[in-house]
Amino acid sequence: MDKKVYQVVGSPHSNRQERINQLQELGFTWGDLDHYWIDQAVAMDHDIWDEIKLASENLWTVFDKAARFTIGRRDLYALMSIPEILWDGLDSLLPNEAGKMSRYARFDYSITEQGEIKLFELNADTPTGYVESSVVTPWVCDQIDLNSPNVKMKDHVRLSWEKEKPEYATCVTYGEHLEDSGTIEMLVKHSGLDVQCIDTLDLSVDEGIVKDKKLRPIDRMFALYPKEWMAVDDGGEALAYAIESKNIELFNPLHAVILQSKGLQAVIWGLHELDSDIFTKEEHDSIEKYMLPTYNKPIFDGNYVSKSMFGREGGSVKIYDHQGTLETQDEEGYDTSVLFDRVYQKRIDLPKIELHNGTFHLLTGVFMINGEPCGLLGRAGGLITGNSSHFIAMGVK
Repeated sequence: MDKKVYQVVGSPHSNRQERINQLQELGFTWGDLDHYWIDQAVAMDHDIWDEIKLASENLWTVFDKAARFTIGRRDLYALMSIPEILWDGLDSLLPNEAGKMSRYARFDYSITEQGEIKLFELNADTPTGYVESSVVTPWVCDQIDLNSPNVKMKDHVRLSWEKEKPEYATCVTYGEHLEDSGTIEMLVKHSGLDVQCIDTLDLSVDEGIVKDKKLRPIDRMFALYPKEWMAVDDGGEALAYAIESKNIELFNPLHAVILQSKGLQAVIWGLHELDSDIFTKEEHDSIEKYMLPTYNKPIFDGNYVSKSMFGREGGSVKIYDHQGTLETQDEEGYDTSVLFDRVYQKRIDLPKIELHNGTFHLLTGVFMINGEPCGLLGRAGGLITGNSSHFIAMGVK
């Protein structure tokens, strides 16, 4: 692999359990589940980090503009597979100011061996990997003399939550699901606010008012809960009505679901092909350079990927070869394409890296917190980055 792009550094410590114990004390309690954490690091070239940071800044503006373009256009809501129960809220509620439609998001990229950067998708609603990036990555990088841009992540969270001021933070099965529980607990810790963590399943909605387990009304809440599931879950319609009625404000806000839909990438690519004037020339150049052609119909003859507009953790992903034959698909994650439409995207494979426990494909995540690119997340897995992939720290040379 071209060392100008990145290289694997470090060797696993001889006493893994000792390091696992240290990380548990820091709040990373799921690192040893299926050996999820790999005790090495990826060193990225400084120029590549500068470019991916600039690309993320430009694409963030592109996604923001495109999302605002769709507001009120229900034909585009349908094209992006946004559940109909959310449409009234999207049309009646005011989105956040420019660049802040979502305050907590993550871009996922492929960076080829030649340094070509291509965006796979944006998780603008409920990205995980926060503890791995904000706590573990700086801890690892400090030990092997790598710079970590991630040290500023908690500062951006604090600024974001100072603005939002949630009273509660919630995830499903809080206290039992280690990763989701640990994620909201760390976000609360880094916010510096007095925020109570609760289980989403303990919430109730009474005449448009969301209440906690003790039936206390909730006005403002950070929810690590995918908004599209309001169309499926019991009580989802009632929660959507509570949001629409302004009885509760969720963070990320409701409009983050537009950014979350992979159908927005098809909208962006369509506007780009039409040379739309909603984007500047620089933004069109960024779309052409960093995004992949994406459509809501299977127009490719071969070398493409299809995935659900609201798929997560690799679920629903299918990869097709140059002849248009299915090459591989995710077998572990839940296939959400039974609920939401698919998008079709030009194929580009993740680069390979050699780690102490084998050969993996590397996915590079860049967190966008309060509108700023401020954190790297490395995921090592197969051609499809799914639930069985591993976390590896990424730093900058």
